[in-house]
Amino acid sequence: MRGTVYKVLIALLAVLALSLGAGLVLGGMMPTAQAESQTAPVAQQPDNAECLGCHGAPDQVYTFPNGDTISISVNPEVYGHAVHMNLDCQVCHTNIEAYPHPQNTAQSAKEYTLQYKDTCAQCHPSQVTQVMDSAHARLAAEGNPNTPVCADCHNPHDQNPISKDANGDPAPAEHANIANTCAKCHSTIVDQYKQSVHGKAVFEENNPDVPACDQCHGIHNISQATTIEFRLNSPQLCADCHTDETMMAKYGISTQVLDSYVADFHGTTITLFERTSPEHTTNKPVCYDCHGVHNILAVDDPQKGLQVKENMLSACQRCHPDASENFTASWMSHYIPDPQRTPLVFYVNWFYRLFVPGVLGGMAVFVVADIFAKFRNRGKHSAHSTPKSTPKEE
Repeated sequence: MRGTVYKVLIALLAVLALSLGAGLVLGGMMPTAQAESQTAPVAQQPDNAECLGCHGAPDQVYTFPNGDTISISVNPEVYGHAVHMNLDCQVCHTNIEAYPHPQNTAQSAKEYTLQYKDTCAQCHPSQVTQVMDSAHARLAAEGNPNTPVCADCHNPHDQNPISKDANGDPAPAEHANIANTCAKCHSTIVDQYKQSVHGKAVFEENNPDVPACDQCHGIHNISQATTIEFRLNSPQLCADCHTDETMMAKYGISTQVLDSYVADFHGTTITLFERTSPEHTTNKPVCYDCHGVHNILAVDDPQKGLQVKENMLSACQRCHPDASENFTASWMSHYIPDPQRTPLVFYVNWFYRLFVPGVLGGMAVFVVADIFAKFRNRGKHSAHSTPKSTPKEE
C-alpha cells in the first residue's frame, strides 16, 4: 500500500515539473512573439531591377521621327525617394512586359506623352476630373497641341511628395515650386511675377502669406482668366487676402480695400454686373486694372507704386484721358473716411447722413399732414353743405 502511494506522489511531482518547464519555455517565447507582432512591417517596394538595369544608366535619350527627344534614364536613387517609389513600372507602362519593347508609333514627344494622359486616373481620379473642367482641358478640346497633361507638370519618375496644409492644399513651402512648374509654359509671366511685390516675397523670403499661381488661378481646375466671369469675380479674389485683418496688420495695409471699392461708383457697378448680368462685360475698372496683374508693385514703390501722384494720375487717365492733376486728390487710398485721416470728407458725410433723412422725413411728414388736412376739410365741407329740410305746408 505504501509503495502505491509513493508511486502516485512521484507521478504527481513529474506532472508538476513538466508543467513548470512548459510554462517557463512558453513564458520565454511570448515576449518575443509579442514584440515581433508589434513591429511595423517595412513597406514592400517593387522589384524594378530588371527595368532599371537598362534605364538606370544616365544620359540616355530617345529621338522621335520629328526630331524631338526625351530622356529615358531613371535615376534609381531619385526614384527610390519619389512619390511613386512603391509603384511597379508596369503600373504605368502597361504595354511593356519584356525586352525588346514593342514598337512605339509616336511621331513626337508630345504624342508620346499623350499616350499616357489617362494613366494617372488609375490612382488620382478626383484630380483628373478637376482637370477635365479646366482651362487646359478647353485648350485641348480646341486642338491646341501645346496643352499640358499631368506628366508635363509632374515628372512621374522624380516627383517628390507635395507638402499640404490642414485643408489639403499645397503648403506655402510649395509656392515657388508651383510657380517654376508654371514657368515651363508661362515663362514670361513668371518672370514678371518674380519681380513683383508678391513674387519677391515668395522667391526671396519664402513668405507664407503671399499668393502664388495656384491661389489665384487654381491647381487642377485652372480657370480661364480672360473670361467676363473671372474679371467680375477678381475683386473678391484679391479681398480673400486683403481683408484678412491678422495678415494685413503685419504689413500695415488697410483691410478696407473691398468696402472702399464697393462704396464708390466703380465697385458698385461691378457688383451690380456680377449679381445681375454676369455674362455681360463692363468697362469699369477692377483691382488689376490699376495695380497690375502679375507685375503688381508695392504702393510705396518709387517708380510705379500707386501712392506716387504721377503714377496714380497715369492709371486714372487710361479711362479718363482728360483727367487733370487734381483728379487724383479725391482718392482716399482705400480707406473709409474717418476724423483722423480725412476729417472734411468724414463730417460732410455725416452732415448728409443727417440732412438728407431730415429733409426727406420732413417732406414725408408735410405730405402726410397735408393729405390728412384735405380729408378732414372735405369731411367738414360735406357736413356744412347738407341741405336743411323745409317745413311742410299745412
